[in-house]
Amino acid sequence: MTESVLFVCLGNICRSPLAEAALHAEAERRGLDLLVDSAGTGGWHAGDAPDRRAQAVARRNGVDISGLRARQVTPGDFRRFDRIVALDPQNLGDLRRIRPADATADLSLLLDHVPGRAGEAVADPYYGDDAGFDVTWADVTAGARALADAIGQRRW
Repeated sequence: MTESVLFVCLGNICRSPLAEAALHAEAERRGLDLLVDSAGTGGWHAGDAPDRRAQAVARRNGVDISGLRARQVTPGDFRRFDRIVALDPQNLGDLRRIRPADATADLSLLLDHVPGRAGEAVADPYYGDDAGFDVTWADVTAGARALADAIGQRRW
């Protein structure tokens, strides 16, 4: 049975596409059957490719995200995905607020899955320099490994 995960940040051009890429790579490495996607709580970047700096850090780590396109989270996502994983507490709060009554997806914060990092936000690199994207990649990679552990052990 395929598990499904949706990563959500604000605009879906930096953190959430990187988290999507990191979990895809980790699932492939482990042979896990996953459906992974990403979206934003805001829609102003809908249809845009990931930030060029996000594409660069993914490429440096062996992943091509140039074909991804930003989209806004929809009410149907709360039924389509097993788990919706926010990249920061603000977006988790927004997801809880817009969650439809018939939602079936579990909501969580990505770094809650990483021992010792509960409640932390994935670093938002958007307004910083290129080096901030390396920090974000490290965060989402740690989160992807922890999620893959949980999925592999059926702990959610």
